[in-house]
Amino acid sequence: MTAPDRLSPGDPAPEFTLDTDTGAQLSLADLRGRKVVLYAYPAAMTPGCTKQACDFRDSLASLQAAGYEVVGISPDKPEKLAKFRERDAITFPLVSDPDKAVLISYGAYGEKQLYGKTVTGVIRSTFVIDADGKIERALYNVKATGHVAKLRRDLGLD
Repeated sequence: MTAPDRLSPGDPAPEFTLDTDTGAQLSLADLRGRKVVLYAYPAAMTPGCTKQACDFRDSLASLQAAGYEVVGISPDKPEKLAKFRERDAITFPLVSDPDKAVLISYGAYGEKQLYGKTVTGVIRSTFVIDADGKIERALYNVKATGHVAKLRRDLGLD
């Protein structure tokens, strides 16, 4: 597998309908008219992904006050996402992409460097999608720690 095609500002955000941590389904189309922060993470309940999810949780009120909805996406099954939500009091939707089709369409799955080795997996990424469904920002290879604070600064929320 080679490096995935990456999205750029102005690109249409790939549509999706996926199962959530609550057993419901969530479509990007359901969020049309609102700005969305979609972030891709490798695995629920791992240290880095937990830190990142908790940072989004702790920033959710200010993000929502600025008109943003937050959605996390990973290849985890909905049952694992439900445990993650309950364990860490995650207060935004987590969607399950077990076949990785949506992650691939966003350029968030492919070859990456992990501890100096090339591996294939989820590329920790964040996408800011405008109210019309276009990519406003596509951030790849973001850090689990400190990323939400940087995103907030970049969006003018701090």
